[in-house]
Amino acid sequence: MSQNTQPQVGQSLLFLTDEQVRQGIEAMFFAYRGFTADPDRILSEKAYGRAHHRAIHFIHRSPGTTVNNLIAILGVTKQSLNRVLRTLVADGLVSSTVGARDKRERHLHLTEAGAALERELSNAQRDRMRSAYRAAGPEAVVGFRQVLEAMMDDDMRGAYETMKDRAE
Repeated sequence: MSQNTQPQVGQSLLFLTDEQVRQGIEAMFFAYRGFTADPDRILSEKAYGRAHHRAIHFIHRSPGTTVNNLIAILGVTKQSLNRVLRTLVADGLVSSTVGARDKRERHLHLTEAGAALERELSNAQRDRMRSAYRAAGPEAVVGFRQVLEAMMDDDMRGAYETMKDRAE
């Protein structure tokens, strides 16, 4: 077969079998388990769960974010987020201030203790990501990010892009 008629590796992946897709799904489940294992250990020592971790992460990424914005990003109910926030505020990890323009808004910030916990949790996940990225190589890193972005719902992709733009 000449080079022109040989399928490109990327093109052949466009026609995945159900089994290949299933393997990808299972790999994602097991990778997620590994990705959350280190933070889960840290959180369990403090009697917190993944909901606390997600709240801390996104409050760190968007200091001053509102409760309503956090609800939209996390896709949770106000009631469930309020349970998490009450604990984080009571434990001195998050501060909640009334909005200057709208007194109904609550703006969230990490305290010094909250920022320290966020660093500890993020460092564990960054170490795991760096190790995986190094093992996979730069092309795989770009492809992995493209796959993750393609899996996002449109509204979440918008929130992700906004957060990504702020970081740059």
